[in-house]
Amino acid sequence: MRLATSAALLLMTSVSGAALAQDAPVAAATAAPASFAEDVWTYAEPETARVSHVDLDLVTDFDNKRLYGTAVLDVVAEPGAKSVVLDDNGLQIQSITDMDGNALPYTVGKSDDQLGSPLTVELDGNDKIKITYASAPGADALQWLPREATAGGQKPYLFSQGQPINNRSWIPTQDSPGIRQTWDARITVPKGLVAVMSGDKLTPDGVPTADGRVSYRFKMDNPVPPYLIALAVGNLAFQQLGPNSGVYSEPELIDAAASEFQDVEKMISAAEDLYGPYRWGRYDMLVLPPSFPYGGMENPTLTFLTPTIITGDRSNTDVVAHELAHSWSGNLVTNATWSDSWLNEGFTTYFENRIMEAVYGPERAAMYADLDYAQMLKDIENAGGMDAPSTRLHGEPGATAGQLDYFKGSTFLRTIEKAVGRERFDEYLRGYFDRHAFRPQTTAGFLSDLRANLIKGDTQLENQLQLDQWAYQPGLPDNAVHVRSSTLAEVDRELAAFNAGGPASAVDTDGWSTQQWLRFLRGVPKQQTAARLKEMDKGLNLSNSTNPYVRSAWYEIAIPNRYEPAVPSLKNYLNSVGRMLLIRPLYQALEAQGDWGHAIAVDAFAQAKPGYHPMAQAMSEQILAGPSQ
Repeated sequence: MRLATSAALLLMTSVSGAALAQDAPVAAATAAPASFAEDVWTYAEPETARVSHVDLDLVTDFDNKRLYGTAVLDVVAEPGAKSVVLDDNGLQIQSITDMDGNALPYTVGKSDDQLGSPLTVELDGNDKIKITYASAPGADALQWLPREATAGGQKPYLFSQGQPINNRSWIPTQDSPGIRQTWDARITVPKGLVAVMSGDKLTPDGVPTADGRVSYRFKMDNPVPPYLIALAVGNLAFQQLGPNSGVYSEPELIDAAASEFQDVEKMISAAEDLYGPYRWGRYDMLVLPPSFPYGGMENPTLTFLTPTIITGDRSNTDVVAHELAHSWSGNLVTNATWSDSWLNEGFTTYFENRIMEAVYGPERAAMYADLDYAQMLKDIENAGGMDAPSTRLHGEPGATAGQLDYFKGSTFLRTIEKAVGRERFDEYLRGYFDRHAFRPQTTAGFLSDLRANLIKGDTQLENQLQLDQWAYQPGLPDNAVHVRSSTLAEVDRELAAFNAGGPASAVDTDGWSTQQWLRFLRGVPKQQTAARLKEMDKGLNLSNSTNPYVRSAWYEIAIPNRYEPAVPSLKNYLNSVGRMLLIRPLYQALEAQGDWGHAIAVDAFAQAKPGYHPMAQAMSEQILAGPSQ
């Protein structure tokens, strides 16, 4: 994720970029609804006028790849407020009026490549405004797939991805996680397609319209950060999994998806036992086409999931547990700005692990935690070491190295648990979610709550935990807890024998989960002979593996050795998987190989680009362009 330019930051009225770059804590958001943390990734001025509700009435136009219609915004304005400032990234606005149809003057300010433009609307005493518009051409949040790019090959597909600040390309609102909003929507789609959204579905079967289309209605009565407003339209089937859960996908994938996610009700029960009731009604899931750029997205009532986690052995259902955990950490209590995204992801990774332990046992949870710790150390090394600024949890938005928001954040919480005891920490976290439900949070606010409700003036415990060092300083404090897995220890013994020269055929991979494969492949030295790579590929069936994680890890070995026999399957892989976690390291590895790798990457991307989400396209293009000057 690219940072805001300094020019864009000068346009901000909310805060300067420097304030969030300091190591010292920033002021915490208070509980008062009218108080807002400073967010450099929005043009909004919520302390003057804020959006409290969004009412969408939109038509999906697959021919022109646009959504068009209206958005009615409820605005809460302070006395004397003359205008409301929204976020706009390329929206094509036809008119803005009050509810009587009277035109309201508006201006669209200077555009920034990342942030878009401020859209300032004069209020003239109105607390509702109606915007008639179409989504931006090539909107960052939307991917329109032709029917050929779907599993069935018969009907087109549309899905959105709002996090972190993409929804401003199809919804005119204040696109900041700290400005929570309720919403409702009517979505009109071509006959034969089904619309789903991240809210209560009021018309399960659609309502026919006079022109032969169908409309679906949705609502979300809980205030949510706007990035959680999500939409998908396609040829969708549904299968119930439990009283309050089910899965959507294209019909061709529904049986495999339902089988893979059969344990979701157990996960919901485990999560509620840990940290209180699930407050969002249903918990449904949507398996998207392969171009979905993430493993999952925690949209309320409807988690979006990549098909890459469907491997037939349920070894990747930690992704489901992760997105479910976001129903508490992220959706219920949300990072107020993207400088504190670890409050979403670190909490959720810790919580996810606790769910996996409750459902599958301590050793499986230990396996995930052990892998995460190893990846955390790798991310710190890749960032430049323990002193690198990008290894801090709180800092410039989007600047945290690798997955440190997830893994350093969860290790921080696990370290607190070890210090105070699990029972005491669980009691604290349950209270934390209750105290801050449906509100944004900052790092400083979390630490203040922790000191008030857990540490309670215990100086010895305060010193032991090193809270400020964890939150605001780079690197890894010396009290970090490393959970070790006996299952991965056995893999390490297989790995040691192989690295000592043992044959690939002697490696016993029978019944290996994804995590065991990753431990092994990530432990193989990158420098190998062509003969050894051929032996690995043939003996372990790597290029032909049906597991996307295994394939990606294998190519990370093959590419640095310029192993030509793997190139055809590598290109095919890059053309069939759009998940950024899996393709990013491959493009990076190819670019690191100079002209040889660049030529392969350019050729692969040219074929794959039409099937990538705009976010994955931008990421790949940035890698192929080389380091910025």
